[in-house]
Amino acid sequence: MRISAKGRYGLAAMVHLALNYNSGSPITIISISEKMGISKIYLEQVFALLKRGGLVLSMKGSQGGYQLARSPQEISAYDILASIETSMMEPADKTVADTQPHLENAMQELVFSKLDISVKTALTEVSLEDLLQNIESQSSPEQLMYFI
Repeated sequence: MRISAKGRYGLAAMVHLALNYNSGSPITIISISEKMGISKIYLEQVFALLKRGGLVLSMKGSQGGYQLARSPQEISAYDILASIETSMMEPADKTVADTQPHLENAMQELVFSKLDISVKTALTEVSLEDLLQNIESQSSPEQLMYFI
């Protein structure tokens, strides 16, 4: 499966917002851009989609920026990617429905519907909180090596 750069950057930016969720302070696109090495203009497009999807709140003004609309536990990878990767979340088009309806039904039932359900289930099971915990476990003190 190939997820677009917008989808990958959107997920990464949302994790960055989740890391700062407890501070209550909005995060600017410029700071995310600098921290992650992503174009500011590109991030603006991504955040427009995330805002439209109801996942982020925008604050205007000198102290403005973006915040998560819900807690990290309540936002899944599916929520984020569905806001950005709209074509990925659409059901498969009919292929040979007019000429081979039985084949079409078999493909829809045994391949495309199962794939759609599997992708949605897998992405729904991963929250921003899960990603934060994974990041934390990778940087835990037990993982450090000391040389004397």
